[in-house]
Amino acid sequence: MGRTTALAAALVVSIIYGLTFTVAKDVMPQYMGAYGFIVYRVAGCVLLFWLTWLFAPKQKIERADFPRIIAAAFFGVAFSMLTFFKGLSLTSPISAAVIMVTTPIIVLLLSAMILREKLMMRKIIGILLGMGGTVFLILYGKSVGNAEDANLGNFLVFVNAVSYGFYLILVKKLMDKYDALMFVQWIYTFGFLMVLPFGWKEAQLADWSSMPDIILWEIAFVIFFSTFLTYLLNLLSMKRLQPTTVAVFIYLQPVFASLFAIGTGKDTLTLEKLGAAFLIFVGVYLVTRK
Repeated sequence: MGRTTALAAALVVSIIYGLTFTVAKDVMPQYMGAYGFIVYRVAGCVLLFWLTWLFAPKQKIERADFPRIIAAAFFGVAFSMLTFFKGLSLTSPISAAVIMVTTPIIVLLLSAMILREKLMMRKIIGILLGMGGTVFLILYGKSVGNAEDANLGNFLVFVNAVSYGFYLILVKKLMDKYDALMFVQWIYTFGFLMVLPFGWKEAQLADWSSMPDIILWEIAFVIFFSTFLTYLLNLLSMKRLQPTTVAVFIYLQPVFASLFAIGTGKDTLTLEKLGAAFLIFVGVYLVTRK
């Protein structure tokens, strides 16, 4: 695969993620509870990843690595998705997308705390700016439509970003050791067992017969495109592109999310969101720039 194809894959991932904030918001909480939606999302991905594994090269995973895989399942699937979907159901698509941009900052901060990586002054300033923008958005970002509690929703989305940061650190050694598809089905399998107790009741309450066709298609979109396909495309792009190049595409997610949310009348762009986005974008730039 050439560099152009890898760049196209990274762009498609950003577009899909940008759409997901509004698409998932359409489903929650009107047609399905956040935790119930997660059960269906993870269950669908478990099935898809194991089917893909049938056609992938086989590699045995050492028993000693399963504790790390279980921890990755908790931070990368269970806790991450539970907080993200619940947060998104309470806040607006644009606010959630902007907060998710802080992931590179969180990964750097966790690496410094856990892996003892040295921080340059430029990166420290980037962390402070990014976190300042996040705190501002959590406290003052407002939502529209059927959002119930924007402040709590924004905070939960941020907790999800922190959880996903832990996940990225945990899987680093696994990705160096195994083919990615070899352990991802285990991560989602364990993750499914973890989310099932939280979402089982909500999953049973879903009234599929009364859901409009568009909602059914949006649920399928989140399962197949937003989770399964984006994971595979990310693998393709990361094999050919530098991590700093991939990180730049994170900037595009709130852009696409804003265009789609505003275009469909699901959200509005306010000065608070613009100000917070500016601080976070500058922070991420300082953190990811070589």
